[in-house]
Amino acid sequence: MAQDLAPLNSDEEPDRIDWSQLEATFGAIPTPAEGTKIGGVSKTLTNEYWRSLGEGYKNVADEFGLGFAYQAAPSEGDQLGQLSIAENMILQGYNALLFSPQTDNNLQPALESATAKGIPVLNVNDAVIPSVANYVGNVQRDNGVRVAQWFIENHPEGGKVAVIEGQPGVYAAAQRTDGFTATIEAVDGFDVVASVPANWSREKAYNTASTILQQHPDLIGFYANNDGMALGVVEAVKAAGKAEQVAVFGTDGISDAYNSIRNGDLTGTVDSFPVLTGEVAMEVVLRLLGGQDLPRVVATPQALITAENVADYAIEDVDQLRETLLAQ
Repeated sequence: MAQDLAPLNSDEEPDRIDWSQLEATFGAIPTPAEGTKIGGVSKTLTNEYWRSLGEGYKNVADEFGLGFAYQAAPSEGDQLGQLSIAENMILQGYNALLFSPQTDNNLQPALESATAKGIPVLNVNDAVIPSVANYVGNVQRDNGVRVAQWFIENHPEGGKVAVIEGQPGVYAAAQRTDGFTATIEAVDGFDVVASVPANWSREKAYNTASTILQQHPDLIGFYANNDGMALGVVEAVKAAGKAEQVAVFGTDGISDAYNSIRNGDLTGTVDSFPVLTGEVAMEVVLRLLGGQDLPRVVATPQALITAENVADYAIEDVDQLRETLLAQ
């Protein structure tokens, strides 16, 4: 079936549903068969975002009494290591798999193997396997768009900005960068003077931002494709003595980003609520196992977080967070 699907562009796929409409459209989550085992394959557990996603998976797995394992490569650049984990899970007889690939292609062989064995695979944020049948995640391009709109509203005079990109070959990194760049360059007065990959590395982001600040001392802001890199950029901005001049935004909504916003260092982040995303993804897997014919994409929420609204979204209780987001 996957071979008959058009290559997936998760941001633009018309066959989609918002996470908030699942229960109203498809009813209650089907009760899984006794002994159901779900496997999660993540990018790395060194990044808080992926640990939080796994927490969301486990919340639902525990609620339904599922067998559950969550594994990841040692680093976000170990593509073969991640593929090996996925292939081993297929051999271990899991009933369904949750894949968060390191690139758009590195887990393609595992997807093909699982599909041949009749094992459902759900692609969860943020790289996108083009031939995957089902995907859960936020609108990646919108992350960059939201940050660009902040600059447009808060710097009507324009200015020079820069992007610290994630890993080349990752759908989310390309979409976040394009959303920011295309939106801000459509407005007179703004100029994206640099857009450089730092491969999700805080250290590389620090070094890259330091160089950009030397080359463009009048820069007014950075957009980093994830929060780890953004926090590295914050360090570079402070070291250059430009904290009052240069705004810094990240993406993901990890706790360190929230703390940095509260401390007045990081200007903002686009939170994609990873624990909630993990819960939604596990719920979607159970619906697939229960035979429900779901849209190809289930879109999860996101919000631009700054000092003005950080208290509104700093909600640790996931049920309360659900209620807050559903009320918007």
